[in-house]
Amino acid sequence: ILLFKAHFDERSGEVCVNFPGGRWWQTLDEVYIELQVPEGTRGTQVVCKIGVNNLRVSLTGGQSLLSGDLPKSVRPDESSWTLADRRLLQIVLAKASPDPVQSCWPCLLVGQPEFEPDPLQRDQMEKKLTLQRFQYENPGMDFSGAEITGNYAGGGPQWSSS
Repeated sequence: ILLFKAHFDERSGEVCVNFPGGRWWQTLDEVYIELQVPEGTRGTQVVCKIGVNNLRVSLTGGQSLLSGDLPKSVRPDESSWTLADRRLLQIVLAKASPDPVQSCWPCLLVGQPEFEPDPLQRDQMEKKLTLQRFQYENPGMDFSGAEITGNYAGGGPQWSSS
């Protein structure tokens, strides 16, 4: 099941939000961030502080790349970052909430509009996470090519457990 879940986004695509110098996207469990850094940057030059409710990313010398409060909590000990090809900083934030209905982040950093998806992107994110939730709940079915319509804000439809 884990292998199948891990490849859901590869088959169904991702909804990326571009911002100056990078982009971000999310799954039910994680938020992914890619930041362009000056070519030749070394890992020792990166300062990445992942808190439960905030994120601070800078380069030694004071160049701030990201800084602010997160819209929802993360698990810092399960989050990580890596520097690819000495020019692309990749950050993975592990979402703290196990509740798939509340898992969609409305933005990357609170109060910073450049990190917010536009309304169409937000709707697409909600739908993508709803499909991923359906996949988790029904591991024998393939929802990667499925399309859904309607307002799926808040994780999509709720069914009674009876």
